[in-house]
Amino acid sequence: MHSSPLSPSAQAAYAQLLDACLSVDATRSPRDLPGSFASKKVREKIYHYFQYTEPSGALRQIYVGPDTPAVRKIVADHASGHQRKNNLSALARSAAALGCQQGLSSHVRVITRLADYGFFRAGGVLIGTHAFAAMGNMLGVAWNGAVQTQDVDFAHAGSNVSVALPCDLRMDTHAAIESLSEGFLPASALTGKAGASYLHPKHPDFSLDFLTPMTRDGQPFLEPRLGIKLQPIRLMEYLLEDVQQAVVFSSGRVALVNVPSPYRYAVHKIMISAERGPAQKTKAVKDVWQAASMIEATYPQDSALIVESILDAITRGPGWRKRWDKGLMLLDSRHADVAAVIRDITTDLG
Repeated sequence: MHSSPLSPSAQAAYAQLLDACLSVDATRSPRDLPGSFASKKVREKIYHYFQYTEPSGALRQIYVGPDTPAVRKIVADHASGHQRKNNLSALARSAAALGCQQGLSSHVRVITRLADYGFFRAGGVLIGTHAFAAMGNMLGVAWNGAVQTQDVDFAHAGSNVSVALPCDLRMDTHAAIESLSEGFLPASALTGKAGASYLHPKHPDFSLDFLTPMTRDGQPFLEPRLGIKLQPIRLMEYLLEDVQQAVVFSSGRVALVNVPSPYRYAVHKIMISAERGPAQKTKAVKDVWQAASMIEATYPQDSALIVESILDAITRGPGWRKRWDKGLMLLDSRHADVAAVIRDITTDLG
């Protein structure tokens, strides 16, 4: 078995956390802005200011107004925003205690910071192993294998594919990363130009990668809605066409994120495994393990959705079908039982 069912109490705790996050996200207001209010007394009158820290570390203050009932209400509402975050943290700790999968604290700190700056509201999607871990909670299972990685992978559809997200929003991803004060540095591509990855100077294996569907020239390009460069890769458009919402959490930090459809994630992993060269055999093995785990966790109850996702992939052209067949062979060599299930439910696809 690639996974074990979470207890009913753990599943209920995650569902409660997700509902609370969706509620907070749907009712965002100035009370949720990071920062605090300060008051000054000038000539026996009180004036209120909102203070926050810029990515550069400079403390800034914005004048809000004199001490009137309307301004006092704004101050009180902002305090309630902090209480809402505390409530989310408490729900996350409860879910973790009951067995839900947490992320690495250092990685979740990055994810929550990007969420605070609006990355996911601007159409960003969490992909890779962190999305896989989050989908375990979403599906009500605990993965029976290693689900940690030193890469934190993000994606955005760019202008290549339409997604059901508020992609008219804009944010400054670079500023969000700088505000962490971790020293992340943009990696240089082979051309000598800044690429679409950030590396941690003290932990070279800790990287942030920003991906997008393949373009004609295959070169990193600046996405104005995110204020960051994206690296085009093959097959990414398939993964981003049906995104869902999930919660990532650790050490009291909580982020509502976008993740791929579990079924598309599994199919995508099978095809991506076929793209790996000999030097990436370990990654290919992990790809098919995650695909097998995902299919096992969703079969047979979601077999129709699995078939639909496979059909969408293999009918996109001969190159897609070739990758699928090659990836399925690797899956068969490692997880023959799951490969047999796939062949059984897709016998009519040809």
